Amino acid sequence: MSQLVTFTDNNFESQAAAASHEKPVLVDVWAPWSGPCRLVGPTIEQVAKKLDGRAVVGKLDADDNPETVQRFGIRSLPTVLVFRDGKVVGSLVGV
Repeated sequence: MSQLVTFTDNNFESQAAAASHEKPVLVDVWAPWSGPCRLVGPTIEQVAKKLDGRAVVGKLDADDNPETVQRFGIRSLPTVLVFRDGKVVGSLVGV
């Protein structure tokens, strides 16, 4: 069973950006108080299981990690970012 990675401001470069040079990385930017984020959560968990070993899948709590949120200009939650080769190559906003 795949484990969701917990991304933070401190580990984002090594766990997400750098890792995306090896395999795709999906980052769910969420907040625990957000109803839509709680709706997306189970889907992210299913994606993590389905892509186990083929992609890195994890979550970034927007409230606890404002530097990363600001860096990528995230204004709405949930936002899902897909990284490849250190760059955002796709994004989804909302449910």
